[in-house]
Order: sequence, then C-alpha cells, then structure tokens
Amino acid sequence: MIAAHDGIPISAADRVSDVLARDERLVEVFVRHAPHFSKLRNRAMRRVMARLVTVEQAARTAGIAPDQLVNDLNEALGFAVPPVSHSTATAAAASSEAEPTRQHPTSAPVVELDVREDLRSGREPFSRIMSAVGSLGDEDVLHLRATFEPVPLFTVLGKRGFVHESQAHAADDWSVWFWRSGDSEAEREGAAEDQIAVPSDVPQNDEHTTYLDVRGLNPPEPLMRTIAALESLPAGHTLVQINSRVPQFLLPVLVERGFAYVIDESQSDRVLVRMSHA
Repeated sequence: MIAAHDGIPISAADRVSDVLARDERLVEVFVRHAPHFSKLRNRAMRRVMARLVTVEQAARTAGIAPDQLVNDLNEALGFAVPPVSHSTATAAAASSEAEPTRQHPTSAPVVELDVREDLRSGREPFSRIMSAVGSLGDEDVLHLRATFEPVPLFTVLGKRGFVHESQAHAADDWSVWFWRSGDSEAEREGAAEDQIAVPSDVPQNDEHTTYLDVRGLNPPEPLMRTIAALESLPAGHTLVQINSRVPQFLLPVLVERGFAYVIDESQSDRVLVRMSHA
C-alpha cells in the first residue's frame, strides 16, 4: 500500500500528472486497468500526456469506468473507498458506447500531421496542432497521428465547431481526424471564446502588448491558447497571460521554444506572465 501524502483523496477531475506526483508507483494501477497506460512509465511521455489528461479522460480513453479507476487509485493510497456497483460500471460503459461514431469525409482534402515523435521525445506538440487547425480550409480534414487518443483536444476543438473520428492502430499509435461540423453557431461561439479578454483595470495603451486572460479555463486550454498566441507574436511584442496562479507547465515550454518571461505576482487576484522572444 502507498501512503497518502496529504489526506485528500484522488478525484476524477485530477490530472494524471498530479496523481503520479504523489507516488510514481501509482503508474502500475493505471497499467493494471489498461496495458496502453504502460507508456506512462516513460518519463518523456509523462511530461506531455500526464499533465494534460485527467483521470476521467484517461479512463474514457481506456474504455473503463472512471469511478473504478478513481477507487483503485485511492485504495492504493490507503483511503477507504465504497465499492463500485456492477450497474455503475455497466452504465458508464453503455454511455461510452452510446456516443455516435462519426466518419470523416473521405473525399475532402486531408492535411497530415504526425506528432508521434514529438510525444515520444517529451516535446510539446500543441503549437503544431493548433497551427495546423488554424490553417485548415472550410472543407479540409486534419489527420492527426499521435501516441494516445488526444481526448483534451476533443473538447477544445469541439467548442470551435469541429467533430472528430478516432482509430487505434496500436496501443501507442492513433489516428484522429478533425473536420468542421458546419455548425456556424458553434464556430461563432468558439471564435468569441478565443477573443482576448482584458480586465478593465489593465492598461491598454501599448499597441505592442497583447493580453490573454485564461482564468477559469480548464486544462489544457490555457496552455494551448497561450502557445497558439505565441505562434503569431511579432518580434518586439509582448504577450501577457493573465492567470489565477503561476502556470508551472507553461514555463518549461517557453524555455524550450526560446521565449523569455517575467512573472508578476504583485496583485492578489491574478498572476501576470509577460512573454517575449528571447
């Protein structure tokens, strides 16, 4: 049994990286549920995958009941957990199976993007993905190859009017196709969400500074939106991310991509991260 560190049970909304930070041996609980979780033993893979995926999303990827995975993780930490009834597990599986299977348009132009090597090397692939998404024509289909089913992307791109189809070639080899659903209202809502939100008390008289407010967004949206904004940041300009905490996962990505940053924690209700080309 692994000792619980802080007395707080694991929840389905916890990120896998936070779970494994308690004790790396919890990897074996994931692997016991689904062999494809063995990739979490690879530290490079863990840097990218584990910090973006919640326990619930990981369970969905593996086709297992989230409650059962949460309970087993907590049991390994020494927490007393209620049994998961057969009906609960069955209902979860039925709900997953009830999701309609979509088929990508086979006659549409296809944009190929393979990020498997990035993921295996521990490099952050989301700037490449978002850049590819931004360049898609109205009828184009993005064919993404990855080492795991990128569940966080489904919600992020779904808000922008995209639907998807997934196919597993192997435990560490997935194809996912993204294309526009034709729902103009969803696309307008997604575009509205992408607009830079600047609090009224932030100075707006500097044309070389862009503000991005990511407070209240769920991972991985803050990271993905920030990387996407940095992709188009002109030389000599500054991007200021407004966050409710220091974005620890963003900082190594900035260093890796050659951006300088300054963190301002002087205000009680926000953290400002000023980023520019080094």
